[in-house]
Amino acid sequence: MVSPSDMLLFAAVVREGSFTAAARQLGVTKQTVSERIGKLEEKLGVRLLERTTRRLRVTDSGATYYDRCAAIAAQIDEANSEVQQRQAEPVGLLRVSSPTLYGRRYLAPVVFDFLGRYPMARVEVVLADRRVNLIEEGLDLAIRIGRLEDSSLAVRKLGAGPVYFVASPRFLAKYGTPGPRELRAARCVGVGAFETWVAGGVESKIDPVLTVNDLDVACEAAIAGVGIARVPAILCQEAVRDGRLKVLFGPGPALLRSVHALYPSRLNLPAKVRLFLDALAPLVEPLPLLDTARRRKAAARAPGLRPTGAR
Repeated sequence: MVSPSDMLLFAAVVREGSFTAAARQLGVTKQTVSERIGKLEEKLGVRLLERTTRRLRVTDSGATYYDRCAAIAAQIDEANSEVQQRQAEPVGLLRVSSPTLYGRRYLAPVVFDFLGRYPMARVEVVLADRRVNLIEEGLDLAIRIGRLEDSSLAVRKLGAGPVYFVASPRFLAKYGTPGPRELRAARCVGVGAFETWVAGGVESKIDPVLTVNDLDVACEAAIAGVGIARVPAILCQEAVRDGRLKVLFGPGPALLRSVHALYPSRLNLPAKVRLFLDALAPLVEPLPLLDTARRRKAAARAPGLRPTGAR
């Protein structure tokens, strides 16, 4: 059977006009080129080239064969260019998974911009508050928040999201402001029964007065005065700024939850994944800290404003 590589070699010899020039282009020796062309002619049972000490001449059969070989070489070059172009520009469907809250607040704008920048790309966003399996579910990339499990997946850290203990002024006026050791007995809004919270270095297993499976609802419940909630800054920051919620147990966050992008492999990364990861890069520190202490100081220094309780 004739090797396709020998057909391409023959096309290069005819195109370059000599064994020497073809050998130089292909990075092999002149002797190798000569031997492979001789074996090709043997397998075909036909003379392709007439050799003299000064030049090569293509036989009639060789000319016909060259046309076919040159067409194959052109198709291979076209295929290589096409796949390289696909690697340079996102083409086709990109399937991305994200927790619902992060997807709504941060991922969606990135997707909209990505599609506007790369018109040949398509994106499917799967919002799911569960651990998706990238391989089994055919996903190209997933956003994970919190501790990562050991896996063979490639990982890129996007940042860390602060989480705060908050309660409404109405709730605090009615039940008082608890200390860390009093959190266990306080009225709390949880996203799971018997959660363990840590405040001021004190670990407390809480028994929520309200349990919900949605952090948006937990934040709204805290604003409504139902109880103390532990929610991400992206949910409570506006309510803290306008006074509907107060941060408890000091101005710092209760915890920082890492945000990562996971994808199957770093090897031969498709352009659609590589460039989408680059689009996520501005989100390295996307989730703002609530610097309540700094805001109180700024308010105290502002003309015509006094701290609460000042006379």
